[in-house]
Formats: sequence, structure tokens, C-alpha cells
Amino acid sequence: MRRSPLIIGLTAGLGLLLAYSAYLAVQNVRSILMLIFIAMFLAIGLNPAVVRLTRWGMPRGLAVATVGIGSMLLLCGGIFALIPPLVQQTGELIDNLPGYIDNLRRNGQLNKLNEDYQLLDQLKNVATAGNVTKALGGVWGGVQVAFSALFNILTVVVLTLYFMAAFDRLKEGGYRLVPATRRERVRLLGDEILAKVGAYLGGALAIAVVAGLSSFVFLLIVGVAYPYALAVLVAITDLIPQIGATIGAVVVSIVGFATSSIQVGVACVIFFVIYQQVENYLIYPNVMRRAVKVTDLAAILSVLLGVALLGVVGALIAIPVVAAVQLIVREVVIPRQDGR
Repeated sequence: MRRSPLIIGLTAGLGLLLAYSAYLAVQNVRSILMLIFIAMFLAIGLNPAVVRLTRWGMPRGLAVATVGIGSMLLLCGGIFALIPPLVQQTGELIDNLPGYIDNLRRNGQLNKLNEDYQLLDQLKNVATAGNVTKALGGVWGGVQVAFSALFNILTVVVLTLYFMAAFDRLKEGGYRLVPATRRERVRLLGDEILAKVGAYLGGALAIAVVAGLSSFVFLLIVGVAYPYALAVLVAITDLIPQIGATIGAVVVSIVGFATSSIQVGVACVIFFVIYQQVENYLIYPNVMRRAVKVTDLAAILSVLLGVALLGVVGALIAIPVVAAVQLIVREVVIPRQDGR
């Protein structure tokens, strides 16, 4: 019976059915798994602060509570400081969008293109407040998005606190799954990888804050409309490695051209080109020198693959994942190959 083609085919069919069922189960809980993954990533990033407080003599439970409460206060403060002006300025931008499109007619090249192909006229007809609101899903769609975002944020916060509280226990439990003969080596590599992830997250947040503050000051000086919302956008997009700063710069430059003048738009382009050079060659290397050491080619490829697989979250975790892979290759794979 074991060699029967019927039994072999039945076993293979059951295996395929089981694999497909597992795939469907993962797809159904994909959003929850993503939230768990984000919470774990944040817990790893906040753990160095907990470790530093414990080194100062604070009990770990109190240190976790302090870091957790401090993080939630910063999050709530950022939300209450961001949402009102962001909603107001975004609404004003949508309402004034047709007028900004008319301002683009000042440019001779754009006006000539409009005369030939009516591009600006068609864009003005489409870019009305009603059409933009409809494209965003209407009022009910906005309410659903808001509640969904709030639920996701609360879920991530609660999970992050749980992971921080049980961080050492979870880590040691994972190490115990490794054979005892290799456990010490795996523990050394794992602790170094976790330290790199935490350092990377802290460095990325610091760089994003610098980018947002610099953009806010520049936008106030040149008089671009909606400086607060645009500066927040620059800070958020700057968290995305390699491509995030360019995305923010393009959006701000377009707003500068549309809402102000050609000169202000050109000034925005020049500012962001210069700032990105300073960030790429001065700020980023100094901040990340002690965090992760990843080559430019590996960083670009990892970000592209991360975006393709997991979107923005994949882009955020791409570089620390590559740093971990490089560490494993350097410390495990290469010595093993050299010993053969």
C-alpha cells in the first residue's frame, strides 16, 4: 500500500491542500501579522532605552513603564499638535487647488503645452474639491480610514508594551530553541543584530526630525504655503531610506511652484538638492556609523525589494535586515566555507 500510486497521489494532494489552506490563513490574517511585526520592530528599537534605564538602577518593570508612557505621551502630543493644522491646511490646499493650477499658466512652457494639449484645463476640471473628496472615499470613507488608523495605532502600542515587558523572556526562549552546543554563538550574534536594529531606528528618527525642522524653517523663510504640513510630510517620508527624501522634496517643490511662484519653486528644488547632499554625506554617515554598515548598492537593492514585498514597512526594515544578513554571512557562512 505504501508504494501504491493511489496512496502516493492522495498524500501529495492532501499536502498541497494543507499548504494552500495555510496560505489562505496567512492571507486572511496578513494585516494582523503586519501589526505584530511592527510592534516587535518598535520594541526592539525602544529596548536600548529600557536597558539604559536599568543600568542606572531602575527596575526593569519601572523602566518599561517609563519608556512606554514617555513614548505614548510623545505620540499623543504629536497627534494633537499635528492633526488640527494638518486637516485645516489640507482642506485649504484642496479648496485652492484650481487657483494654484491657474498660477501655473505664468510659466511660458506650461502655458504653451496647455494651448496645444489643454493639459492645465483638463487638470483644473478634475482637481475640484468635490472630485478630490470623492477620490478619497467621501466623508464616510474618511471616517472609516480614521477609525482603522486609530485601531491599528492602539493595537501596535499595546503589543509594543507587551513585547517590551517580556523582551528578555522572549529572547531567551528563542535562544533555547537552538542546540546547546551552538547557543552561545547564536546568542552573541542575536544580541548584536538586536542592537543594530535598535540603533538604526533611533538614528532614523533623529535624521527625520532634523529633515523636518530644516524644511520647516526654510519654508517659513521663503513663504511657501502650508509649511507645517509639508515639514511633517518631509519628516515622515525621510524615514524611508534612499527614496523617501526625494519623494518629500518633489511634493514640496510642486507645492512651491503651484502656490507661490517660479522663483520659490526653484528655491525649493535648490534647497532640497543641497540638503540631500548634506544629509547623504554628512548627517547620515555620522549618525549611522555606529549603527549599521551597509554598502550603497545593498541598501538600494534591499529598499527596492522591501517596497515590493511589504510596501513602506518593507522599506523601513530593509536596511537593518540586510545588516543582519551581512553579519550572519561574515561571522557564520564565510568562516564555515573557509574551514572546508
